[in-house]
Amino acid sequence: MAAAVTGTPERAESEITACSSQPAYTAAPHREALSAEDFVAGFLEDRDTELMCSKTVGELMEHLTEQNNTLKEQVLTVSSLVPPKVSAALSAVEDARCSLEALLQREQLTFNMLHKHLQDAQPWMDKLEQTCNQVDFIERHMKYLRCLQHIEELSATVQQCLMTSSAWEAIRAVDSMATLDYGLNQSRCSHLQNFLQETLSFWHKIMKDRLTSDFEKLLTQLHWPIISPPTQSLTPTPSCQEIEGQLELLVGQLLALQTSDDLLSQRTLDSSEGLSPPQLSKPAPLCLPIQIMLLPLSKRFKYHFYGNRQTNSLSKPEWYLTQVLMWMGNNSTFMEETIQPILDRGGVTLSAKVELCRGLLSLVQEKVASDASKLLYDDVLFCHLVEEVLQFEKELRSNHSYPAELPGVLHLLLEDAVLQKWLTMEKKMAVEKMDAMLSAERAWSSQYKDISDMDDLKAPDCAETFMTLLQVITERYRTLPCPSAQLKFLELQKELVDDFRIRLTQVMKEESRCPLGVRYCAILNAVNYISTILGDWGDDVFFLQLQQTAVSLGEEAVTGGLGIMEMGRLASLEGSLFDGLLALLDRLKGDMLGRLLDFLMREIKEKAKPYCQERWLSLPSQQDQSTMSLSSTACPMMLCVRDRLLNLHQVLGFSLFHLAWQGLAERLDNFLYQDVILCNNFSDGGAAQLQFDMTRNLFPLFGHYCKKPENFFKHVKEACIILCLNVGSAILLRSLIKESDLTRDCAGTGDPPPESALNELGVYCLAPCDVLILLSLRTSCPGQWYPS
Repeated sequence: MAAAVTGTPERAESEITACSSQPAYTAAPHREALSAEDFVAGFLEDRDTELMCSKTVGELMEHLTEQNNTLKEQVLTVSSLVPPKVSAALSAVEDARCSLEALLQREQLTFNMLHKHLQDAQPWMDKLEQTCNQVDFIERHMKYLRCLQHIEELSATVQQCLMTSSAWEAIRAVDSMATLDYGLNQSRCSHLQNFLQETLSFWHKIMKDRLTSDFEKLLTQLHWPIISPPTQSLTPTPSCQEIEGQLELLVGQLLALQTSDDLLSQRTLDSSEGLSPPQLSKPAPLCLPIQIMLLPLSKRFKYHFYGNRQTNSLSKPEWYLTQVLMWMGNNSTFMEETIQPILDRGGVTLSAKVELCRGLLSLVQEKVASDASKLLYDDVLFCHLVEEVLQFEKELRSNHSYPAELPGVLHLLLEDAVLQKWLTMEKKMAVEKMDAMLSAERAWSSQYKDISDMDDLKAPDCAETFMTLLQVITERYRTLPCPSAQLKFLELQKELVDDFRIRLTQVMKEESRCPLGVRYCAILNAVNYISTILGDWGDDVFFLQLQQTAVSLGEEAVTGGLGIMEMGRLASLEGSLFDGLLALLDRLKGDMLGRLLDFLMREIKEKAKPYCQERWLSLPSQQDQSTMSLSSTACPMMLCVRDRLLNLHQVLGFSLFHLAWQGLAERLDNFLYQDVILCNNFSDGGAAQLQFDMTRNLFPLFGHYCKKPENFFKHVKEACIILCLNVGSAILLRSLIKESDLTRDCAGTGDPPPESALNELGVYCLAPCDVLILLSLRTSCPGQWYPS
């Protein structure tokens, strides 16, 4: 402990403070880490002034001596307390060690005793295990024998009930057998299972045959099945109440036998499938009464439509499809009025009519699957089969209210080989029809040309026939239960549209030498019509659903390998599956319109040559003329514009004509401004004549198609305004523009820009420099200024 207090005063102070609970001297925090010499030097520096006085030094010395004595006492006190605590701790450790040794000795003793006891008890344990195994063996044999006895008792009960005609008790016993059979499903007692299954099958067959025989006799009395349309209500009359009671009793008994029948049917189905690959989930089996009611119809169906009968013809699938639909219709009233109430009273949540349709549909499914595989190499008969199956499905869902959640017959057409054949035939027949429609005599004429209200698009007959063809294809695959198959048909439609576009392009190139011809304009109408219809399809709910399906499935064939941005637009419904085709069609439409307008402008320019060479300087002023009239040199041009506008209005659809006359107005505006106005000088009379020709003759030609045609001739209209300004206004305007050009680089002049003055005159399109050029073309303005 003495070694612990040696060293620097700071170290001794800190240790004492840690060991004592009494207050002690504590140095400043920033000095605790200093050495003794540094501490003394700092201490003396802090009290430099005090050391200069002998009295102060003495007081300081006494204070330090007192503190030193206090520290020594604290150190001695702590030193005297530590040894007793260490001794107590060592004593506690020794006691714990002794206790642990005692516990270890007791544990070893207990282990030895237990080991000896187990060795002594092992023979008894072996004997007890042997006895338990014997008891378990006997117990299992007892259970086996009890189960066997229970089966024999149930069998005896069924036999006794059959002898006493107690059908309900016999059915309950058979149902108990079925329940027991289901409970032994996981048992390894194969002999017991086989015995129970054979017993159950034996008595079930007897019960089923007896009930079936009675049920068939009763159905015969009720004139079942109904082959021809019923002429009167099939509800039993009061005189037939006994038959009605017997019918309800037999239907109830057959329904009670349903459990064992389903179990045996499922076992037969599993054994027949063997090791075949797993199939799609099959629908629930038909209820037993309906199965029996279907037997005579099934016999009739197989008699007429299988084997060597004349009615079994691959070329006439409509025979058996129509026959089944007739059976459904003829027997629906009987099922709803006679069988359905019995099912309802028995608590069976089934529709008798739907169950009958399901049973008859199974006959059709088997027949269609067989015929489709035989017709894969006969194009005509295969197409006929597909058409008849589609029609059958339509009538089944609409006329007979067959639930949409239950499968019909369309899934049979989705087998890989059948679906691929269907797609191939759709494409083949569509291509053949395209060839026929494009080569037809009336291919490029509209069937509604004489009915103005129905001919806004003026679509030629070939385009309407083609889109009708696509619509028919859509209606054929619209009801398919598989979205991926629908997407395959959609891709086929897109291929056909692109093929038709290429054919139209080829014909257009042949007719491009005469863009005003009937065929060229008909092709343009066809392109516009197809584009309009595809745009409408893009907003149709059916195609929007297909679009979402294509995005979710990632169908690259349909989406065309689009990038992330394009796929995002499709997913958010901003785009459509037809965007690629619409872009190609719009490009073709724009190219054809451009060719048409170029041809028109060449013709108009040829007619306008005399007008461009008019002597505008020598024309008399407006005051010298009694009345203004159209320039004689402008008549050919005006007549050409009028005739062509009338011609385009007659041969082009409304939207196309709207684009055509606006494009013609724009090009004509540029031509008149560049080749007539800027290439001539004008006197006041010439400017007035030009304005009269434009505003009173040219603009009204377009006034039939819009309210303000002058808005489409902005250059010509504003040029006429500038040329017809009075002399004073023209001089002021020219001075304003020139001064604005000179002071353009000077800031803060405060003068309004020349555009404001031009806007007040109604000039918005022409720039100030263009206005200066027009002013320079006037002969009435002295001091002509020509820009360099």
